[in-house]
Amino acid sequence: MDYLALAAALPLVLGLALLCATLVCVVALCRAHRSEVVAVLRALPGLITALLRRKP
Repeated sequence: MDYLALAAALPLVLGLALLCATLVCVVALCRAHRSEVVAVLRALPGLITALLRRKP
């Protein structure tokens, strides 16, 4: 397989990886206890803020 074919497949692979990660997260949230889900959702804004501050 040459580099051009790998470069063409990269967006598909990244999209599939994002879809799988999203599915895993949704399933984990569905299986978690309600209080855990609420704690995670309350922590998300702080986590996003911290990640955006560290962006180069």
